[in-house]
Amino acid sequence: MDLSSPGLLARSGTVATPPGGAVSNAPLAHAQAAAPLPSVAVLLMSRVRRSSVPWALGRLVMGAGPLRDVPGLRFARVLGSGRQGGFGLRPGLDCQGVFALFDGLQDAMRFANDSACAAAYRSRAAEGFSAVLLATSAKGSWSGQGMAAAAAAPDPSLPHLPVAALTRAAIRPRHLLRFWRHSPPAERELAQAPGCQLAVGLGEAPLLRQATFSLWDNTAAMDHYARQGAHQRAIQAAYGGHYFSESMFVRFVPLALQGRWHGRDVDGLAGG
Repeated sequence: MDLSSPGLLARSGTVATPPGGAVSNAPLAHAQAAAPLPSVAVLLMSRVRRSSVPWALGRLVMGAGPLRDVPGLRFARVLGSGRQGGFGLRPGLDCQGVFALFDGLQDAMRFANDSACAAAYRSRAAEGFSAVLLATSAKGSWSGQGMAAAAAAPDPSLPHLPVAALTRAAIRPRHLLRFWRHSPPAERELAQAPGCQLAVGLGEAPLLRQATFSLWDNTAAMDHYARQGAHQRAIQAAYGGHYFSESMFVRFVPLALQGRWHGRDVDGLAGG
């Protein structure tokens, strides 16, 4: 497995140009100075070898503290996962993710390619992947941190444009049982949803702070899953019952994907 140079979705071999133009760390023109730069996120996901499980548990204990000096980093979380990277209550001690948020593509790519954090996971991983993601729509916040969306969203009518999504929620303790009662049916439907190429369950804290990352063939496939069946019933119950003290939903264009997950090449999942 090699996460050192992310597979790029553009056929030319360069980073795919995001909607609305390139993202960079260069100063904006004076007329645009007040507009926030679109948020660029990196997700590192790793299933470490058995011998490295103690190291991975140590990373969870330390959290994002060791990342404080990463150039351009605005926000980061070290996240646990369910068994085999899934969504169940049984923890997967060997599965771990790092979510990092940047204001510029260059810093995000540098983190995914060359950072000490990424190298540490690569050296201990049985398999893993990296995803560099441009936010195209965002609602809510994560520990008070919001995301700025790109000025132009992808055209949902394009049948081959991949899309990724991150959902995250802090569950109120008094609603914990109600939330988890809705979870298994929605997870089963997600695993079988047409167009869902990859889905990972993540947790910032056991049971109470949960997140899901998913990669889809296109926006239509993602919306079809989200707006019907068990998932729709779960969302209606959660928001109608005020299950969450904080929540976030973000759509992304994947700019770079590389690695393997569950034996599949991630850089091939999004087409090209």
